[in-house]
Amino acid sequence: MEYVFLGRTGLKVSPLCLGTMNFGPYTNEVDSFNIMNRALELGINFFDTANVYGAMWDAGGVGNTEKIIGRWLSEDKSRRDKIVLATKVYGNMGSRPNESKLSAYHIRKACEESLKRMQTDHIDLYQMHHIDRNTPWEEIFQAMEQLIREGKITYVGSSNFAAWNIAEAQMAAKNRNFLGLVSEQSIYSLRNRHIELEVIPACKHFGVGLIPWSPVGGGILCGVLEKNKEGRRTREPLQKSVEKLRPQIEAYEKLCGEINTAPADVALAWVLNNPVVTSPIIGPRTVEQLEQNINALDIKLSQEVLLKLDEIWPGPGNQAPEAYAW
Repeated sequence: MEYVFLGRTGLKVSPLCLGTMNFGPYTNEVDSFNIMNRALELGINFFDTANVYGAMWDAGGVGNTEKIIGRWLSEDKSRRDKIVLATKVYGNMGSRPNESKLSAYHIRKACEESLKRMQTDHIDLYQMHHIDRNTPWEEIFQAMEQLIREGKITYVGSSNFAAWNIAEAQMAAKNRNFLGLVSEQSIYSLRNRHIELEVIPACKHFGVGLIPWSPVGGGILCGVLEKNKEGRRTREPLQKSVEKLRPQIEAYEKLCGEINTAPADVALAWVLNNPVVTSPIIGPRTVEQLEQNINALDIKLSQEVLLKLDEIWPGPGNQAPEAYAW
């Protein structure tokens, strides 16, 4: 495993990040433990979760995924220092008025609760799960700085931010002599290339590591035309997307067959080919899926294949404004 720096920091993480959103909703605790154990054996040291995970699809309520991670960490205390642990704050954690978003009040409380659920004394990367347009950066960064001083978090990241949100955050951080954002977690795949317009250029300019989520297009790029009897690929919204995108999917899977490479591996290799990308998030439901994902690290797509992929899944063609103006 060749480790990479997280953005402009000196922190080294694996080039694939273990996403845990399936833990609880689709993967039981025993299998979740097996996936995390195998990830460590394979050299993956970057684990990502969120405080709201576990609530989706009636799977034990908010915080359940963090609890599963906590029980895994408590089973063997040595595991904690072997991983870079990332979680998120923003989502709705209850019915009271201050149990969501990015007020200093909620950031402090949400952090304490995540620490308890994960049975750890610190979070390595604390990510804002979404932009909060009603809370000033002075308040947000004051809260984050306090958590850093207390040793409860080490780095701050963002997720689902627009490019101008990243720029605004970094300017506010600079005025406070604060490191600011070290990473941005954005949706990015062959299927969804919107961030090539502005978010990727912003990450490159500010030295912010890019952590793509859904790099296999929510299952669209995983060989979805094969019959699936379980997992997220059986959900109705995905099936509707398959029908809408069927000509592209057929062309994509045909190309993958021609180069004798699994569709999911091609999708991950394509994301990894972007030099701004730090570590795409994989979300295996089984150990077998995890072991399959690792194959992408050894795949180098030829220029000919990259051009064909651009034809099937076209992006904006350039960054803004050149993508739509001179």
